[in-house]
Order: sequence, then structure tokens, then C-alpha cells
Amino acid sequence: MPNKPKVSVCIATYNGEKYISEQLNSILNQLSTEDEIIISDDSSTDATCEILKEYASKDKRIQLFLDQKFKDPIQNFQNALYRVSGEFIFLSDQDDVWMENKVSTVSQKLESFDLVIHDSIVTDEKLNQMYPSFFLYFGSKQGIFKNVLRSSYYGSCMAFRKSLLDKALPFPKTKEIGHDLWLGLVAELTGKVLFQKEPYLLYRRHAETFTMRGLGGKKRSIYKMAVGRIIMFYEILKFLAKYRFGTSKKTQ
Repeated sequence: MPNKPKVSVCIATYNGEKYISEQLNSILNQLSTEDEIIISDDSSTDATCEILKEYASKDKRIQLFLDQKFKDPIQNFQNALYRVSGEFIFLSDQDDVWMENKVSTVSQKLESFDLVIHDSIVTDEKLNQMYPSFFLYFGSKQGIFKNVLRSSYYGSCMAFRKSLLDKALPFPKTKEIGHDLWLGLVAELTGKVLFQKEPYLLYRRHAETFTMRGLGGKKRSIYKMAVGRIIMFYEILKFLAKYRFGTSKKTQ
């Protein structure tokens, strides 16, 4: 029987002391002894790093990269992703809760798909249900144009193969495309994507959330949104040109 593919979980933290323990506990319970959690912290000023050091001292699966000075969640996630050694990669926010069987179920799907994104239950800070399905609330589905206009790719619900990450890195040097959206777009352009309708996450919304992204967050002006979409399409075209050129050159 072949060995189970190694799982790498990447977490980007910033002032996450309030919920990080609950999140880590929900993840660690689902990992094997050979799996890993890679955590990159970006200039936290609360007790986040102390909490992480305590966990890492007791569990060798946790690797810490602290004292980063990115001031940018995209670069913070990229820092963690560059360090993965697993075949299957899961992204995690610092304040949600993974539901049972997330890792085993999604890993099974990754045998056939390059990227899997599953539904989640939206909750308040005490994990009381607000919306039973993020997919239904947000209209989540595949499509390049659809996701450039309004992204369905939320990293907290995503997992993907290492082969996809190799194509997607480095991330575009713009804040107009989140790391999770970019991974989703690259997956659609180069591989197979699955939107898994079952929820495997309690998606916690609270006052300290970095962005509510469509769940009560601030709206941008039409001008800024238009500029952002132009930048996204430019990055997509640039990626396609590079990807196709590189592919054709390898097959000559």
C-alpha cells in the first residue's frame, strides 16, 4: 500500500492570540506524525509568538518563522509556502476552527484534483452560526471572469497539490490579487478545480478580523475596483504567456 502523501499546513499570523490555540488544536488533531504546520508571523505585538513557541516546544510538527517584517498578509503567506515539504498543502487562517475529517476528506479529493475548495459555516466570534453555507451566501463557483469580478477563492477553505504551488510562485507583486485568488486562478488555467459543497470549517467573523471581504467590510470606489480588475487581467495574461512559452519550450 503506498504511503499517504505528506500534508503541509501554512498559517500566516498577526496578533492572533485570542483564537490561535483553538485553531491549532483543531488542526493538530487531524494530522499524522509525518505532517507539518508552518507558521509565519508578521510583526505581532501581542502574545501570539509566545503561544506559538509553547506549542512548538511540545510538538515537532510545528515550524515557526517569527519576527518577519512584511506588513503584508500576502507576503507572509508566501514566506510560509516557500518552506513546505508536503505534497498536499492546506492554507489556514489564525482564527477559524477546522471541522472533523477535513484533512482526510480533502486529501482524498486531491488525488484527483489540483485544488479543492470546500464550503464553510459562517459564525460569530463565539462560533454561533450566522450563515449555514458560505458558498450560497457568496455565490461561490468556478470561472476566471467570475472570480476576477468577485473572488470565490478563500484560503481558509483551500488545499492544493505541490505541483500547483510550483506554478503559482512567486505571487504577483500587487495587492490587487490575494494569494488565495491567485492560486485559484492558476489552478483554473492549468489544472482541475473542485468546489466541495460539504462544509469543513467554522469560518469565524469578529471585530478583529483583518477583512470581512463581502460580509460587512468596506467597499471600494468604482474607479479603484476597475483599476484592480485591469491589473488582475494583466497578471493573468502575463502568467499565460510565461506558462505556455515555458511548456512549449520543454516539449521541443
